[in-house]
Amino acid sequence: MASFNKVILIGNLVEDPELKMTPSGVPVTNFKIAVGRRFEKEGEQSADFITIVCWRATAEFVTRYFSKGKSILVCGQLQSRSWKDTNGNNRYSLEVVADEASFVERKTESTAPAETPTAPYNTEMQFEPMTDDEELPF
Repeated sequence: MASFNKVILIGNLVEDPELKMTPSGVPVTNFKIAVGRRFEKEGEQSADFITIVCWRATAEFVTRYFSKGKSILVCGQLQSRSWKDTNGNNRYSLEVVADEASFVERKTESTAPAETPTAPYNTEMQFEPMTDDEELPF
């Protein structure tokens, strides 16, 4: 059976993301974004508040360049967790583990850094230019 788990969201941060470290020193942050619902009741705006978790370089990127109220685009996968709280009650959480994060708003001189950084991507792959069409494999 095939499966596919990809989430792409654009929303506004509900709170400032805070960078934390695991006991082994891995950077992590979690925060909520408000994503407006497509269909609204008359005269009422509604939104879903979705928890996002970022690890390593993506966590550092988000905590450095984003703050409460800023728009953000996140790509990742949906993940569920369950545990027992201190009172022995079963608890359940559904969150997005983000692989990528990016700016949504236009860069302005007063609010954005001099260069527009993006979350890290695999830059190890190198392409070599081909000069002759006869070398193409198709």
